[in-house]
Amino acid sequence: MHNRILRVSLLSAVCIAALSSGANAAGFYLQEQSVRGLGSAFSGSTTNLDDASTIFFNPAGMTKLDGLQAQGGVHVLLPSSDLDDTGTTSGPSGGLPVGGDSSNPYSASPVPNGFLSYQVSDKLWAGIGLTAPYGLSSEYDAGWFGRFDSTKTDLQILDIQPTVGYKVNDWLSIGAGVNIAHSDGDLRNAVVLGAGVEGNSKLEGKDWGYGYTIGMQIKPLETTTIGINYKSEIHHKLDGKIEVTNAAGAIVGAGTVSTNGYAKLTTPDQASFGIAHELNDRWTLQGQATWFGWNNFDKIAAIRDNGAVANTVFQNYQTSWAFAAGAEYEASDTWTLRGGVQFDQTPTTDEFRTSRTPDGDRTWVSLGATYALSERLDIDMAATYIDVAEEKINVLRGTGAGRFRADTDGSVGILALGVNYKF
Repeated sequence: MHNRILRVSLLSAVCIAALSSGANAAGFYLQEQSVRGLGSAFSGSTTNLDDASTIFFNPAGMTKLDGLQAQGGVHVLLPSSDLDDTGTTSGPSGGLPVGGDSSNPYSASPVPNGFLSYQVSDKLWAGIGLTAPYGLSSEYDAGWFGRFDSTKTDLQILDIQPTVGYKVNDWLSIGAGVNIAHSDGDLRNAVVLGAGVEGNSKLEGKDWGYGYTIGMQIKPLETTTIGINYKSEIHHKLDGKIEVTNAAGAIVGAGTVSTNGYAKLTTPDQASFGIAHELNDRWTLQGQATWFGWNNFDKIAAIRDNGAVANTVFQNYQTSWAFAAGAEYEASDTWTLRGGVQFDQTPTTDEFRTSRTPDGDRTWVSLGATYALSERLDIDMAATYIDVAEEKINVLRGTGAGRFRADTDGSVGILALGVNYKF
C-alpha cells in the first residue's frame, strides 16, 4: 500500500506545475510589475512607459529615460474566489466524507517591484529590475470538499533582470536582458491512505532558472510608437521533499512515502505587440496584444531521485491572448491621468482545471494617475477591478479520492502606489 500512497502523493505534488495566480492574470503570470502600466490596463506597456519599469515590459524603452532613474512600487491584490460543489465524490474505495464548502482561499497579497535605469552615453543605457512575475498563495478550509485536489499552495518566483538598451537612431531603439529567476514552492493536499483513512501530502522545492528578454521600439512617425517584446520560457526543477503524514501529523511508513524528488515547472514564453499614438499635446491612445505560449504545459512528470517516473499529470494548457486598449491625458503640468480595459484569456480547459487553477477569462477595468511633486519626484497611483468568468472543474483525483466537480467564480481588486525618482 505504501507504494500506492507514494504514487498518489507524487501525483498530487506535481500539480505545482499548474499553479495559478487565480486572481490577477491568466495562468499564474502576474502582470502587476508597473503602477503606471496598471493604470491603463497595460495597454501601453511596450510603447508608452516613461519610467524605469519599462525594463520588464520592453527594455528598448530605457532609451527614453535621461540620466539615472529609480522606480519602486507595490500592488496590493484583493482576490475573491468561490467554488460550489456540483457532485464531488469520495471514490468507490475511499469511505470518506465528501466535505463542505470553503471560505475565500485568498487573502490580500502585496506584489512589489523595483527598477534602476542609467544612461551611460547618448546611445547606451544599462538597468536592472527586481520583480515577482509568477506566483500564488491560497489556503482552503480544513475538510472542504476539494481537499484531495488542494488544501494549501504557496508559490513565489522572484526575477532579477540585468538589462541594456541601445538607441540605433531617432526612430529605432533595441534592448535585451537576462532573467535570473528563483522559485520556491510549498504544495499541500489531502490523500487517501486506505479505506476510510485520510492523510496529508506536502511537497516543498526550490530552484534557479534562466531566460532572456528582447525588445524594440520603432517610431515611423514623430507621434507614433510601435513596441515589440519577447520573453523566453524559463525551466524550473523544483528539488525538495515529498512527505505524507497521517491525521496526527506522523510520517506514514518512513523511508517509503517520505522521499526526495522533484517536479518540473516551466513558465510560458510570451510576445507582446503594441502601438501608441499622440493625438495632440494632451491625448495619447494606445493598444496592445500579448501572446502566451502556455502550450508547453501539456503534461508534468513527478520524478524520484533515482530517475524513475512516479506519475504523469496532464495539464493540456492552451496558448492564450490578452488584448488591451487605453488612453493617457496630460491634464496639467503636474497631473497625468490614464485608463484602460483588457480581456485576458485563460489557458485552462474544463477537463483539466483544478482548485489550484480556478481560472477563467478575465475582464479588466483600470484607472490611474501620476502626480509630479517636483522635477525629480513623481508619485504613481492606480486601481483595477477584474471580473473572472464562471468556469467548471471536473477532474479525477485517483483511487479513493474520487472525482472533484465544482463551479468557479471570482473577482479581484488591485490598489497600487509607486514612486519614480530622477537623480
